[in-house]
Amino acid sequence: MSQAIYEDVPPNSTSSSLFGAASQAFCGRCRKFKRKDHQCQAFVRRVIRSHLFQIIMISTVSLNAFLTVLWTSYEIRYRLYRVFEISEIIFVSICTSEFAMKVYVDPIDYWKDGYNMLDVFILIIIFIPYLLHKIKGKHYPYHNIAEGIQSLRILKLIPYSRGIRTLITAVGQTVYTVASVLTLLFVLMYIFAILGFCLFGIVENGDLNNWGSLALSFFTLFSLATVDGWTNLQEQLDMRNFTLSRVFTIAFILLASFIFLNMFVGVMIMHTEDSIKKFERELKLERQVTLMEEKQVILKRQQEEVDRLMKTQSNVGKSFSELVEDFKKTLRHTDPMVLDDFGTSLPFIDVYLSTLDNQDNTVNKLQELYYEIVNVLCLMLEDLPKEKSQALQRLEEK
Repeated sequence: MSQAIYEDVPPNSTSSSLFGAASQAFCGRCRKFKRKDHQCQAFVRRVIRSHLFQIIMISTVSLNAFLTVLWTSYEIRYRLYRVFEISEIIFVSICTSEFAMKVYVDPIDYWKDGYNMLDVFILIIIFIPYLLHKIKGKHYPYHNIAEGIQSLRILKLIPYSRGIRTLITAVGQTVYTVASVLTLLFVLMYIFAILGFCLFGIVENGDLNNWGSLALSFFTLFSLATVDGWTNLQEQLDMRNFTLSRVFTIAFILLASFIFLNMFVGVMIMHTEDSIKKFERELKLERQVTLMEEKQVILKRQQEEVDRLMKTQSNVGKSFSELVEDFKKTLRHTDPMVLDDFGTSLPFIDVYLSTLDNQDNTVNKLQELYYEIVNVLCLMLEDLPKEKSQALQRLEEK
């Protein structure tokens, strides 16, 4: 019975399940392992995420790309041979240090990121010429290919550019849709290739250079789909008096170029716009989070200043006006005004309404005072003529 059970299990599934169990057990043991260098790990993580480190990496890759352009000139390569050697050593050292630092910070999750795997692939490409030089010698015939693929080093700029990563994400999202469009285009080209071979690839009077085989027919149709030199191809068919050649050419160009290729471009544009909108939303969210963190820091600092001033007032015995003046000195012109969730709170509304009431009472009292002043002035003006007349009478009696 047990033999029958083991016979029903295929060997591939058994090996895959054993491998999966072993990998899960290894990852579990690695995660249970407690590191004792948390401070050093946090420091290295801050260094990797800092803007200075990113600027150094971008500058290094860009300078290496520029030197690679100069390296293509034999005259400059001969004159600046030592400069190229030193720059190559520095570039390899920096890339290797970056890889070691990232693996040190997160040795397990590092291998789950696609951009990290791109860095590993580029690092392997960087070391290929050195390995070939050591193993096969300097005059290995395929050494120039290893030097040519060093142009892929510039791809190290991709992880440091969010815009490029957004476009790559858009391209990745269009894989299935683009594959469907390309499959339909291939089916269309297959049909027209067989048809063109049968119509224009005949031995007696056919265009054997363009339609003589199925491979040549595919290549010719690709030229027609890109509308590159299609008039010359059509002239060669007209010279052989093929009556259906123009209908064939126009039909294929309409279907392949005006429909399928435009459909391909439209799908790419749609997914790119969606990725750009998503990227803008992420940037807006990051700015809001950063602003909230700044507000929290400002509120915490102001609260600490208020607490300190209150303790100073209680110890020294300063007045409230002096306390306010001291608090004003702690404010900064660069600090944004923190008003969110403050103007809508019930304590603020209560204080604001009571302040308006006090303001109304003050205005009413001031108006009453003004009326009294005006009344007194009017009475004084009425008494002035009487005092003048009495003064004149006294002068006349004298």
